[in-house]
Amino acid sequence: MPSLLSEKTDRELRLQVGLAGVLFVALAIGVIWYYFTPKYARVGYRPEQPVPFSHEIHAGQLGLSCLYCHTHVDDSVFANVPATQTCMNCHAKIQANSPLLAEVRASYESGRPVRWKKIHQLPDYAYFNHAVHVQRGVSCISCHGKVNQMKVVFHAESLSMSWCLDCHRNPTPNLRPPSEVTNLDWQPPEGKTAAQVGLEIQERLLINPPETCQACHR
Repeated sequence: MPSLLSEKTDRELRLQVGLAGVLFVALAIGVIWYYFTPKYARVGYRPEQPVPFSHEIHAGQLGLSCLYCHTHVDDSVFANVPATQTCMNCHAKIQANSPLLAEVRASYESGRPVRWKKIHQLPDYAYFNHAVHVQRGVSCISCHGKVNQMKVVFHAESLSMSWCLDCHRNPTPNLRPPSEVTNLDWQPPEGKTAAQVGLEIQERLLINPPETCQACHR
């Protein structure tokens, strides 16, 4: 069947279709590279903070409880950044003149908070309640990694929707006794696996995480 288009028009049309196909493939690759890689999810993000605070020393070597600084993660929707007064409770006497703590002392004297850089950032359209998770036995390390071993805290997990859903579909590996949530070195009792302990907690506390859209997108 003869073509309805002239040879020149047919050639130009084929060229345009080919260019459109190349652009579509390039766009698809770009979208996948940007949105489906750890870089987009901020995994490994490790900003330089105004004060070189070491969780490895404070939470690890000294054994300070997470709740000493982050006082409301177990009863509040949001996690809190400690006030300068919390730092000065110790550092008014311990290393009181250290140049590394100059920003903390200036904050305490002026009343202006230290400008800490936020590391873990969920999108505004995602709802997350810290208290609900902590009270059910989800430890800090499930989302934030072994912070007691981090000299500089970094973004350890993707915190993506699929990552959250994986936990909601099978929460038992991330459950421990609620009293041990901030014990970052917790191990299951002898003769039991973490999964067995998690299953017992799930059944006892009737944990049934929602998987519907409105659970996190309100």
